[in-house]
Amino acid sequence: MDLKTKTASRIAGVLFIIAAVTAIVGVILYKPLLNDADYLTQGPAHAGQVVLGAVMELLLVVSAVGTATVMFPFLKTYNRTIAIWHVCFRFMEAVVISVGVISVLSLLTLSQEYVAAGAPDTAMYHVSGSLLKAIHDWTFLLGPNFFLGINTMMYSYIFYKSGLVPRFIPLVGITGSVLIMLAALLEMFGVIDQLSTWGGILAVPVFANEMILAVWLIAKGFRLPAVK
Repeated sequence: MDLKTKTASRIAGVLFIIAAVTAIVGVILYKPLLNDADYLTQGPAHAGQVVLGAVMELLLVVSAVGTATVMFPFLKTYNRTIAIWHVCFRFMEAVVISVGVISVLSLLTLSQEYVAAGAPDTAMYHVSGSLLKAIHDWTFLLGPNFFLGINTMMYSYIFYKSGLVPRFIPLVGITGSVLIMLAALLEMFGVIDQLSTWGGILAVPVFANEMILAVWLIAKGFRLPAVK
């Protein structure tokens, strides 16, 4: 494996790790604003924390797009069409996540205006707040769940057919992609809640796939001798 390939492999691996870490940290940092019943007063008190959560999700957006563009030269060698689809859908995932970030920051602004107003019409603020929270919840469902599943399925399929990485890795990826999309559909139809135990269980395989793939790419890189 030449230096260029090794460098690209390591960058992709690091970006997968950054994406996973920032996604988890972002959810944790958003809690005072998205999960507290008294979010209109808790938002300003935790403004720095919430903004840091938004920064984490912006890093998630950058790393998600980064993985797609770094892997594209390798994926297109085996299936150019799916490789292009993967880049396009990864960009769609990034756009959806970005909309979620905007909704959270808008909710933070709303909460700050609520506190600054003193004794405003609480009902009006709660209606606006509920709408912004709903936008975030839907973007969280579609971006890091549904679109993530589609993207994982596409690159895992190419990995499995090409041998760019050991086949057990894309098998985990294909399994994870099916389960995370199933979780998204169950959440859409109200069968399970977002951030529920079942949602977490169904997300484990896709998370495991990304971490295993990341470690392999950093340590070993793409198996270019598999090219036929």
